[in-house]
Amino acid sequence: MHATLHTPLMDQLHCAVPIMLAGMGGVARSGLAAAVAKAGGFPVMGMVREPVALIEREVRALRAATGPDLHFAVNLIPASCDQALLRDEVAACLRLKVPAMVLFWEVDRELVRRLKGEGVQVIHQVGSCRDAEAALEAGCDALIAQGVDAGGHVRGEVSTFTLLPEVVALAGRVPVAASGGIASGAALVAALALGAQAVSLGSAFLATNESFAHPHHRQRLVDACAEDTLRTTVFARNWTITAPVRVLPNAVTRGQYDELTDAQKNQPIAWQDGGQPVYPFSTDSPMVDATGRFDDLAIYAGQSVGQIHDVVPAGERIAQIMRDAEATLARLR
Repeated sequence: MHATLHTPLMDQLHCAVPIMLAGMGGVARSGLAAAVAKAGGFPVMGMVREPVALIEREVRALRAATGPDLHFAVNLIPASCDQALLRDEVAACLRLKVPAMVLFWEVDRELVRRLKGEGVQVIHQVGSCRDAEAALEAGCDALIAQGVDAGGHVRGEVSTFTLLPEVVALAGRVPVAASGGIASGAALVAALALGAQAVSLGSAFLATNESFAHPHHRQRLVDACAEDTLRTTVFARNWTITAPVRVLPNAVTRGQYDELTDAQKNQPIAWQDGGQPVYPFSTDSPMVDATGRFDDLAIYAGQSVGQIHDVVPAGERIAQIMRDAEATLARLR
């Protein structure tokens, strides 16, 4: 690997390439995390609002697939769920000795300090310089600068490559990863040139064989281009806050659900994850076993979709990106 592609954050995360798996809820489970880890990336499992039993199961499955000493993270969003559930989730992660946590949205300083006091590495995703300053003051070990071009829940208002150099300048010696609009080696090199020490990829890994996303969701990403995505607040039913998300258009974003009665809003439109009901306007995206009107769920997608041309194993996605990064550096010599 070209020396330019090796960064201090990789040593901190114990990974071989400067690529992190974004902690996508419902998508980044143990199968995908294990595949990313085996290919040299840093695995992050999305456990937002998940029951403790599922967290325990997925952590054990990841360790069984990769070995007990794997360095990995669990992603939680404190502002998104009931605080009693959050306490149970955090307690489970500490009991399981999860080595790192990725947090997002408002900076919960008490939680950051508690995790660090327990020896947990804390990475905070931020969408603004204000959030970056709060995360740094709380003592976070690393930051992820997420631009408005990212898929899923989006905190900020400006693009990744606008936000990134500002966060890097604020962070000083604290390493920063970049997230949003990145799914190629050329974009990885661009992020590194702006001061990032890694990239955190969501859409690029959603469209892989090991993703827990429904095949329909994966294919919609492959078929899309950047301008197809849109930012909306319509998918907010089961979050405690109304937050913008970036998705691909469907019946919900086109307003075809706007006239539902209260009774209709409380009728499931899909079932997944072992038969659990999913209701209109939910933040849930279609999982691999989804049935019903799953295209009417949140079809999360970042503006990087134009860089994604196929559904491949996660290891091959990483290999493609690293080959492209090497070729990009060779062109720049």
